[in-house]
Amino acid sequence: MDSGLLPNSEPAAPAEPEIDALRAEVDVLRSEVDRLSREDLRRRRELPLPPPEMRALVGPLDPELVPWDDPVGAPTQYPQEAIQGRVFDFGCGCGRLARFLIQSDTPPSAYLGIDLHRGMIEWCQQNLTPRAPTFEFRHHDVFDSLFNPDESKPAVAPFPARDDSFSFVVAGSVFTHLVEEHARHYFHEAARVLSPTGVFFSSWFLFDKADFPVLGDDRNALYVSHSYPPTAVAFDRSWVVARAAEASLSIFQVEKPIARGAQWALLMTPAREGVESSELPPDDAPYADERIGAGHRV
Repeated sequence: MDSGLLPNSEPAAPAEPEIDALRAEVDVLRSEVDRLSREDLRRRRELPLPPPEMRALVGPLDPELVPWDDPVGAPTQYPQEAIQGRVFDFGCGCGRLARFLIQSDTPPSAYLGIDLHRGMIEWCQQNLTPRAPTFEFRHHDVFDSLFNPDESKPAVAPFPARDDSFSFVVAGSVFTHLVEEHARHYFHEAARVLSPTGVFFSSWFLFDKADFPVLGDDRNALYVSHSYPPTAVAFDRSWVVARAAEASLSIFQVEKPIARGAQWALLMTPAREGVESSELPPDDAPYADERIGAGHRV
C-alpha cells in the first residue's frame, strides 16, 4: 500500500505549535490524575465511624486506648509484604482493621472480612466498600446465642475462600472468644486458606495446664462465664502449640502480653525448610492496674 512517502524519506517532525499543544494536554492529564489521587486519598482517609454501640463491642470507646483512624496512612505493625497482598480478616467486626488498611499508603490488593454480627457486616458493606471497592465484607452465618441467635444455624462453618488464597490471615481478639472445639476448627480453616508463604496472626489468652492438675486431657480451655462461655476464653499453652503443629504451621514470632494474663500475639506460617519455630516464653509481664480487654493492636 502506498504510504505517500518517497523511498527512504523520514516523516516530517511535528511543528512546534503541535508539540506545545501535546505538552499542554499531558499537563492537563497529569493535573487530573493528581486531583483524582488526592480525592481518592481524601475519601479513604475521611471514613465514617461505626456507631458507638458497635464500637463498644470491639473495645473501649476511648480513642487513646483503641484508635480508629490513621490520618497519615502509616504502615500497620503487621508484616508489610504479607498485608499488602490478599488479606483475610476473621472476626472483622465493624471494620477497625479494615479502616486502617483502607487509609494506608500501601493498602492490600484485596481484602475479605467476615463476622457473625450481621449488623456490623452490613454497616461495613454500606460505608466502607463504596470507598474501597477491593474491600469485601461477608456475614459468617453461624450460631451465637447473643449475636446470631438462631439455633438452626451451624456452630461453625468453612471460610468462604479457596485453599492457599490469602497472603495474610488475621484473627485479632477472636480465639479469645471461641470455645475449644470451635477454636480447633478455625485453626485448620486459617491454615487452609493461607498461601504457602503467608502469615497467620492471632491473639490468645494463655495459661499453663500444669498449674491445673484437675483438668484432664480433654479439657484445654478456661471460661470466665457459665451463661455465655465466649465472653473470654484462655487456652493451655501446649494445646495451642500442638494445634499449630497439627495444622502444619510454625509459630515463628511471639509477642508477650503487655500485662500479666492479657493477650499474646502469635505469628505463624506454613511449616517449611528454613522456618524455625519459636518457644512460648513465660508470662512475666507486670500486673495491670486496670483490667481491659488488652491487646487491641493494629
